[in-house]
Amino acid sequence: MGKKDKKSKTAEQKARVAAKQEKKATQKEKKIKSKGGADSDADDVDLEAVRQEYELKQAQYLKVTESTCEPPSARASATLLGSPSSSKELLLFGGEYFNGALATFYNDLYIYLIDKDEWRIVTSPNSPLPRSGHAWTRSLAGDIYLFGGEFSSPKQGTFYHYNDFWKLDPSSREWTRIESKKGPPARSGHRMTYFKRYIVLFGGFQDTSQQTKYLQDLWLYDTQNFTWCNPVLPPATQKPEPRSSFSLHPHEAGAVLYGGYSRVKAVTSAGKQTKGGGQATRSVLKPMVHQDTWFLRISPPAPDLPVTTAPGVRWERRKKPVNSPNPARAGAGQAYHKGRGIAFGGVHDVEASEEGMESEFFDALFAWNIERNRFFQLTLRRPRAAAKRQADERGARRGRGKLDEVELLRNLAALETGGSLDSTDTVMAEEGGESDVIPTKPAKPRMFTMPHPRFNAQLAVQDDVLYIFGGTFEHGDREYTFDEMWAIDLGKLDGVQEVYKRELENWQGSEDGSSASGSDDDGFSEDEDMDEEATGGVSLQTAPVTDQPEHNDISMSDAPSAADTENPETAVADTRPHPRPFENLRDFFTRTSTSWQEIIIDQTRQRDPSHGQSVKELRKDAFDRAETMWWDCREEITALEDEQEEAGIGEVVSLADRSHEGAGAGRRR
Repeated sequence: MGKKDKKSKTAEQKARVAAKQEKKATQKEKKIKSKGGADSDADDVDLEAVRQEYELKQAQYLKVTESTCEPPSARASATLLGSPSSSKELLLFGGEYFNGALATFYNDLYIYLIDKDEWRIVTSPNSPLPRSGHAWTRSLAGDIYLFGGEFSSPKQGTFYHYNDFWKLDPSSREWTRIESKKGPPARSGHRMTYFKRYIVLFGGFQDTSQQTKYLQDLWLYDTQNFTWCNPVLPPATQKPEPRSSFSLHPHEAGAVLYGGYSRVKAVTSAGKQTKGGGQATRSVLKPMVHQDTWFLRISPPAPDLPVTTAPGVRWERRKKPVNSPNPARAGAGQAYHKGRGIAFGGVHDVEASEEGMESEFFDALFAWNIERNRFFQLTLRRPRAAAKRQADERGARRGRGKLDEVELLRNLAALETGGSLDSTDTVMAEEGGESDVIPTKPAKPRMFTMPHPRFNAQLAVQDDVLYIFGGTFEHGDREYTFDEMWAIDLGKLDGVQEVYKRELENWQGSEDGSSASGSDDDGFSEDEDMDEEATGGVSLQTAPVTDQPEHNDISMSDAPSAADTENPETAVADTRPHPRPFENLRDFFTRTSTSWQEIIIDQTRQRDPSHGQSVKELRKDAFDRAETMWWDCREEITALEDEQEEAGIGEVVSLADRSHEGAGAGRRR
C-alpha cells in the first residue's frame, strides 16, 4: 500500500509539473502571437551584421565632438574611471541594460564634470563598438587602455566576445585601436591594472552556447614597445584559480589580486540508486566566491637586455585578509585609492532548494588596506554638533560685520551727496534689490544611510571622493538596474551626496507565469521600493551582525605585509610620525614635515651619499610620505575619533605644539 501511495504521489507531482509547463508554454505562445514575432532571436539575428550596422552609423561622425547632455541612462557592467588628465572629471563607457525582455548595449563615452555638476557625451568616428563586461585601466603615462567585453542579440540568444584593444586619450577624447598579432583571446569579466610601463591583464570568462569557461591566463602589454606577452611562469609554482569579477590593484612591485567569482565542478547525489545498491551521482557546476589574495611580483628586464625581453613574473599566495567581509559576497567590486581597495555592496547566494536559491544583498562599505592585508568597515559620520555651532557663530559674526560695512558705506554715500540718511536708504535698497538675486543650483540631497543594497556597482575614486554608479538588485525574478550615482567623501565620511537619481523603469519580463502588468503582486512594487529607500531601506534588510568584521580581537601586528614576510616586531618599532585624532592632512603635514624630511635625508645618505635633492623635491617627497601615512591610518584614527566623541572629547591638542604661543593657565583657558 505504501508503494502504491508513493507512486501515486510521484505521478501527481509529475502531472502538476507538466500542467505548469503547459500553462507557461501557452502564455508564452500568446505573448509571441500578440507581438507578432518569434521568441528566440538566435536564428534571426546575425551579430556580425548588427556590428557592421553600428560601424556604418559611427562612420557618419566626421570628428570628435563633445556636447552637454542628461546623465547616462540606466546600465550595468559599464566601466567608470577618474580621468588621469583632470582631477575634476569622471569617464564612463559602455554597459548594457536588460528590461526583462530585451538587452541593449551601449558604446557611449560620458564625461562628468565634477565642479560644474555637468554631464557631456562624446561622439567619435573611431570608438569601440557597443559592449559590456569589458575592462579598462589608466597607465603611468596618463592614457587609458580598454580590452575585450561582450555583445549579444537583443533577446540574448547568441553572444559575441571581443578581443580588440583600444587606447583613449582622456584630454582629446580620441580613441585609437591598437592592432596586435599575438594578444589575449576574447573574453569578458577580466580585470586590468598597470605597473611601470606595462598593462597587466588577468582572468575573465568565455561564454559559449554549451558552457562558460573561466580563465586564469596572465598577459602583459608593453606600452613602449607596443607588444603583448604571455609570461611563462616558473615550473611547479602556484597561480590563482580561474575566475572573473575579482579586484586587481597596482603595487610598487607588481599587482595584487583579491577575490572573484567562478563556477566549479562538484559531484552531488542524483537521488537514485544504482543496480548494485549504491547511490547514483551527477556532476554539476556550483558557484564559488573566492576570498584568496595573490601578489604578482613583476621583475622588469635588465637595461642591457634586448628591448623585446619579457619581464619575469611570479605569483605569491598571501594569507586570508584579516576582518574580510562575512559572509563572502560576489559583485563587491573595488576601486583603488591610495594603497587601499574601496569595496561596496555585493550579494551572497544560498541554495534554498533544487528549484532555486535565496540571495542576500549588502550595502556595506569596506576599505581593504593592501599592504597590511586587512579590511576595515567604513561607517558614515554625522557632522559634529560642536563644530556646527562654531561655524554658525562664525557665520553670524561675519554676517553682522557685513551688515555694519554696508551701513557705513551707505552713510558715507549720503554725506558725499549731501542728502539725508533716510533718502539714501531708499536709493540703496532700489539699487541693490536686483543685484542681490544670484541664481544658484538647488542643493543636492545628502543622506546618512548607505545607498540601497546592490551588487556589481561601478566604483571610481577621484580627488578622495568615492563615486557609486548604478548597480543591480534582484527580487524574485525581477532584476533592477539602478539609474543613479552617489558620492562619498572618503576623508570625512560625512554622508552620501546624491549626484543624480531617476526612478526605475518597469520590468518587461514574466514572473512565475504572470504577465508584466500583474507583476506587482509579489509585494515589491517600484513605488514601495522608492518609499522604503527614502526611509533608509527596503523589505530585504541586512542583518546587523552580517557585516560586522570577524576576529575583532586581532592586533595590528597580526596583519601580513605585501608578500607575507613582514616581521610583527617591525610594525611595533615603527618610529615614523603618525596622525592624531581630529587632525586633517594639512595639519598633520605641517606638524611632521621636518621629521619626514629628516627621514628622507637619512635614507638618501645611506643609499647614495653623493645624491642630493633640492628643497622643493625634498618637501614634495615629504608630503607624499605624510599623505600615504595619513590614509594608511585613516580607519584606526576614525575609530579613535568616534570613541573620543562618545566620551565627550572633541579635539586632542598637544600643548608642546603650542609652546610658541605662550604658557600658563590663561593660555590654556
